[in-house]
Amino acid sequence: MPRLLLVHHTPSPNLQAMFEAVVSGATAPEIEGVELVRRAALAATASDVLAADGFLLGTPANLGYMSGALKTFFDSVFYPCLDATKGRPYGLYVHGNNDTTGAVRSVEGITKGMGWGKAAEHVLVSGEPGKDELRACWELGATLAAGLMS
Repeated sequence: MPRLLLVHHTPSPNLQAMFEAVVSGATAPEIEGVELVRRAALAATASDVLAADGFLLGTPANLGYMSGALKTFFDSVFYPCLDATKGRPYGLYVHGNNDTTGAVRSVEGITKGMGWGKAAEHVLVSGEPGKDELRACWELGATLAAGLMS
């Protein structure tokens, strides 16, 4: 069964709402035969990454960068997973109070280095996520999961 790994750092109510919408999309009734594995960024391991067929990444934008937790995740999995995960799809959602540019740039730099392919448009939210932003999060989860269906 294909496995979709959701690695997230969710320290705020806004990110929690985005996380829940992504999970709802990835586990929608129309999605069949795909296992969603959720891991906090500080708990995710190289074994989790190696066992996954695709990735969802969620982070706040902190001081113009991804969260330290997501950076720690990438630091721990980069070399052990580098060759084995090339070509796998990923999706990204980011919440910032006013700007997400630096966080997106930092994640894209690492995912490009790992050879992961962007499978859907990033969901970028500044301020409180509204109905449209949460729908975009749902679609991000559904798109990544549907892409792994056999």
